[in-house]
Parts: sequence; structure tokens; C-alpha cells
Amino acid sequence: MGRSPVRGRTRPPAARPAPRPGPPPPSGPVLEVRALDVRYGASLALQGVELTLERGALSVVGRNGMGKSTLCNAIMGLLPVTGGEITALGQSIAGMSPAAISRLGIGYVPQGRRLWPSLSVDEHLRMTAGRDGGPWSIERIYTTFPRLAERRRHGGGQLSGGEQQMLAISRALLLNPRLLVMDEPTEGLAPVIVAQVTEMLIRLVAEEGVNALVIEQNIGVATQVSDRVAIMVNGRITRVMDAHRLAGDRDLQHALLGVGRQAGEPEPEEAATPEPVHAGPRRIYVSNPRPPTRWSAPVPVGVIETAARFETAGLPDRQAALQVPPPSRTSPGEERFVIVAGTCDTKGPELRFMRDILVSHGLETRLVDLSTSGRPSGADVPPHQVAALHPRGAAAVFTRDRGTSVAAMTRAFERWFGQQRGIAGAISAGGSGGTALAAPAFRSLPVGVPKMIVSTVAAGDVAGYIGASDLQLLPAVADIQGLNSITRQILGNAAHALAGMVAGRKRRALEPDRAGTVGLTMFGVTTTCVTQIAQQLGPEIECLVFHATGTGGQAMERLVESGQIGRVVDITTTEICDMLMGGVFPATEDRFGAVIRARIPYIGSCGALDMVNFGPPETVPEQYRDRRFHRHNPQVTLMRTSPEENRRTGRWIGERLNRMEGPVRFYLPEGGVSDLDAPDRPFHDPDATAALFDALEQTVHQTAARQLLRVPWHINDREFCDEVVTGFRALRGPERPVRLGGRP
Repeated sequence: MGRSPVRGRTRPPAARPAPRPGPPPPSGPVLEVRALDVRYGASLALQGVELTLERGALSVVGRNGMGKSTLCNAIMGLLPVTGGEITALGQSIAGMSPAAISRLGIGYVPQGRRLWPSLSVDEHLRMTAGRDGGPWSIERIYTTFPRLAERRRHGGGQLSGGEQQMLAISRALLLNPRLLVMDEPTEGLAPVIVAQVTEMLIRLVAEEGVNALVIEQNIGVATQVSDRVAIMVNGRITRVMDAHRLAGDRDLQHALLGVGRQAGEPEPEEAATPEPVHAGPRRIYVSNPRPPTRWSAPVPVGVIETAARFETAGLPDRQAALQVPPPSRTSPGEERFVIVAGTCDTKGPELRFMRDILVSHGLETRLVDLSTSGRPSGADVPPHQVAALHPRGAAAVFTRDRGTSVAAMTRAFERWFGQQRGIAGAISAGGSGGTALAAPAFRSLPVGVPKMIVSTVAAGDVAGYIGASDLQLLPAVADIQGLNSITRQILGNAAHALAGMVAGRKRRALEPDRAGTVGLTMFGVTTTCVTQIAQQLGPEIECLVFHATGTGGQAMERLVESGQIGRVVDITTTEICDMLMGGVFPATEDRFGAVIRARIPYIGSCGALDMVNFGPPETVPEQYRDRRFHRHNPQVTLMRTSPEENRRTGRWIGERLNRMEGPVRFYLPEGGVSDLDAPDRPFHDPDATAALFDALEQTVHQTAARQLLRVPWHINDREFCDEVVTGFRALRGPERPVRLGGRP
């Protein structure tokens, strides 16, 4: 197999508590295994194993006898290596003794725990503790694992399986390791204890900063503790994949690991004839209301009866709704269904009311339940199906803390939503929590695909919900708490409106399209330039102009990402200045990212890079009080950028231009970059402009396809506009925009 690295689970630094004192992290990967061979006599147990753990956690799964424990023993020096290399914490450890490997900072949690039955918990820990100055001490162990503190005087043989595993992990942590190697940490434990140990491992990795290689047979555990999973078959790492994909695909588990069916059991055959459709409602029984594990007991009849639901003929089949269609690119004419999403435990009647209206318009719908209460669901897509796509699995969603659960379900729904193909529209209803649940996923739909939320917060500041999308928030007027004379009207209007928008979009898909679309960025001080360019290009191509106020650039790049813009004339890049210097109209760090990923032709310039935007004068940050300002209006104050700030801006833009693989022409107007930058205007500063141009020329790697072009005109001069149009026409881009895995 190839040698691409396997990356472990990481979490953004802002989500972690303040770091504890400890040994400095290694500069390279925590663990790297290359072409590893291990033999038992004449038998080859490991064959060319390739594995890399950068940081966080990495799971290795496989059936019994595949070589997982052999890999652990080889890493810890318990078995001799017959070929290959093992590097841990920046040092080669192949051939080192187990004691030396342990002193290097590698802790080992062996299969079967290997505790002394006669020694108490406290004696185990005191015998192991020895490294001074590290973050882990016996006192901290007892704080982290209160159950061990309660059982400190009990012998190792008197502990339950879960307690023994906690003690085995604690024993390894007392060495203050920078890497934990864990061999089958949940083997032989009851399901409730498995859940406790799993949550403990997740907490150690995410909150304590422990790196871990987890060898595990339980796929549920393996996919919850890490984002990436390595598959081991016959002594080789045969595949590395996303944990959530493996967790949600039973057929893939069966194909790779042989789980899901009994050994030798044939694949089920498709029915010879389709199941007959029953008229009227029918009761649907689910034999396993909760996903079973290998320890699951038979489900009582009473539980099955309680979890049963009614289904009406003509509505989408639940099993069909649960299947994730294969990734594909669909046009408006191929959009098939509408998503109705929300918390069915609190808004069930309201969501079904809107669903029924959409069905009456002849639309196929999928009701997606985003509840976090754990109650039974009769939705087409139940909560656990969505929650399974959280990076840490369903356990991260169904917690006792509402805020944590809602945040986790929001992330899971966004990932689930991103896998769907053929979405014709999306609708939801809720308060602030329900709106926050649905909005991030809905925003990911391309511009033009109808998306609406009936919300109690629609009358306030909704920028955080809408972002740069065309998501529509409809004020709920009355609280969405039951169906009454008001809520029926509001919810009904929303559902009927969405149905009309979906129908209108399908009709527009049949209309002839123009040759292509170009996106242009404009600010007040570059309006003259962009207007002239749009007038020249208008007869031959559709021009979309975006106001460069932060969200304008984001909106343009979203349309590039979704394939609705095929070329860009990015005259006004001023949002970069606001981002770097703290202005009120900032770009994001992903500015130019869509163009880079789409590889489309790019025309750019330095429009308004001579200024940073602030609010009224009293809102200007203190560090800028002695700078040169221009009062654009009572609410907008402009600050002239300095030579050093321009150099910084030039380097930032230049680095992004270097990453563009499509043809690039970036114009440097020597006569001035904005209406305020001219010999008789307040922001004229030749030194600052020269610093900007020099930084760009020093940073950009110019080629035949990527060029910086100095021109002698002002950015608003007619000659400059003619030059840009000529350059644009010379770059032959696609006649139709390229979709980047976009939906619907």
C-alpha cells in the first residue's frame, strides 16, 4: 500500500482547556511505522505495516488473528522486529528494550489489563508513580477517576472489569506519557461499562491532550474515539478511512471486517416481487428500536410495541429515506425531494403539518428528526441516524447537557446534510435552538435552492443564522408551540411558499441558459471601474456584482463553489485589509479559496487596498488614533493603510495567488487603487502603494499562466477598464461553471 500518513483525531485549540505543564511535544509525528515486518518463527505475522499518527487518536480495527496485538507488542519492544522501522516521539525505537521505550514517554495498556490480584488500587498506583514534574499524579488520577478513589483499598482481583480497565489506564498515565498504546481497552466489558470507558478515552484525547493508538475490535468504540480508522487484515494495513463513514455503513463493515452477518451466511437476495402497497395507515414495528451491539439482549415485546409507528401509503418508505445516495452532481431538473427538519419531540405536529402541505403539492419529502432527548421517533430519518455522523458518534450527541447535545447534533446534521443528493428545498421551524440547529446545514445548499426557517428569532439580528446564503427566516409571530389559528397560517404560508419556489425552480431549469456568468467585486471607491467593465461584458456574459463588505466576497465565492459562477473579475479586494487590520468589513481566511479549488480563470486587482473600514469615529481602535482618516459618512470612517500594512496585505494576497492553478491576471494600477488614491485626493501615498506592489511582485511566482501586470492608469480610468476586459477575454474559461461536489 502507499505511504500516505494516517492522521489522528484533533480538536481546535479553542475547544480545549488551558494546557497543563508537561514535556514539550515532538516536532514530527507522534508515531510512525514504516514497512514493519514481525515473525513468529518462520511465520510472518506483520507484513510491511505502514502507519502514521500525527496527533490525537488513531484506531486500528480488525478481526481476531489479524496482527493487532502483535503490532502493539512490536511497538513496545515486547517482540523483536525483523524488518522495517518504528519511530516514536522523534526517536527510532525498533530494538529498544520495553523499559527504555517506557522511559521515552510511551505508556502501555495491555490486553487483559494484567493487574496483580493481591495488590490494592493504591498500591498499584504508588508502585507505578515515579516521574516527577509531570501533570499526572496519584491525586489527579483519583480526581479524574473518582471510582478508583472509592475503591483505593480493594485488590485488583476485587474490581469490576470497568474498574480494572480504569486502573490499567491510570497506571500508564502515571508515567506521564506523550503516547498511549492501548490494546483492546473495552474487551470483555458490559455495554454500559464500554460506554463509560469510551467517554473516558474521548475525554483524555480531547481535553487532556493525550495521544493514543487504540487497537480495538469494537467498531463503535473505534469510530468514536478517533476521526480516522486503519483496517488491519492478515498482518497488513489495507485501508485508512473516515470513522463516520465506517460507523454508518453496515455493508462496508461486513466487506472489510466480516461483521454484520454470521460467518458463512449468504448475502440476502432481493425479493422477486415488490412489496404490495397497503391502502391507508399501517403500523410499522422495529425489532431493534436502538442499534444493537454484540452484547444486546432480546428486546421485550412491550418496548417494540411502544416504539411502533404508523405510516401512511404514499409517503416515502423509511428504509429508502435512511439510505444515503451515492455522491453525484444534480441539476435543478434532477432535484427530487424536500427536507423537513426539526426537533420532533417538541415540534412534531408543526413539522408534520408543513410536511403534509408539501406532499399535497405532489412533492416527495423526508422528515428528519433532530431531537436530542432520546425518545422514540417516527420520522423518516430518526435522530440516531443523524447523530451517527458526528465525529465522535452518537454518544457525543445524546448527553445529559442540553447545550452540548444541541451543539453536537448541529454538527452531525450538517455532515448528514452534506451527504444528501437531490435536495429540491429545505424547511424547518423552531425557536433560537431549532433555528441554530437547522441553519448551518441549510446554508450549505447552493444559492437558488429554496431554504426557509419559520423562527421566533427572525425579527432580531439574524446575520449569524443567514451568513452569506439566501436562507429565508420567516417570523413566527406566536411561539411555535402547538397548532392554533395563528401558527397554522404562518406555517401554512411557509410550506405553500416553499412548494411554489421548488416548482418555479424546476420550470426555470427548462429555460435556455446564458453562455456563462462572471462575478465582479465593487466598492464605492471602485464603482466607476466595475460599472464600465460590466457594461462592456454585459452583452456577451451575465455579470453578477458583489459589494465588497465581507459578506459580498463570501457570497461570490459560495457561488463559485456551487458552480454558478465560472469566472471572476475581482477588482476590489479591500476585504483583505479589514481582515488583517481589524476593520468592520473583513474577509475570512478562505478568501480566494473557492477560486483555488475550482481552478477557474481569475482576474484581480488592488481595488481599495488603500483603506480599512471602521464605524463612527469613536469606534476606531485606540492604536489607530493618530492615523490618517477620511469620513465617508456618519457611520463609516476610512483609515489609510501604512506601507507596512500594505506589505503585509501584498504578501497575504500573493501567497493565495500562488495556489491558483487556473490562469491568473492580477493588475497593479500605478495611477491609484481607489477614488481616494490620486494626486489630489486624501489617501494618495506613493510610498504605501509602492510597498504593496513590491510585496506582491516579491511573493508571486510568475509564470505564463500566472502574471502580475503593472499598468500606468488609475483604477477608475477608461484605459484600465479596457485593459481588464481585454485580459478577461483572452483567458478562455469553461463555457459552463464547474461544480465542486456541490448539491443540490
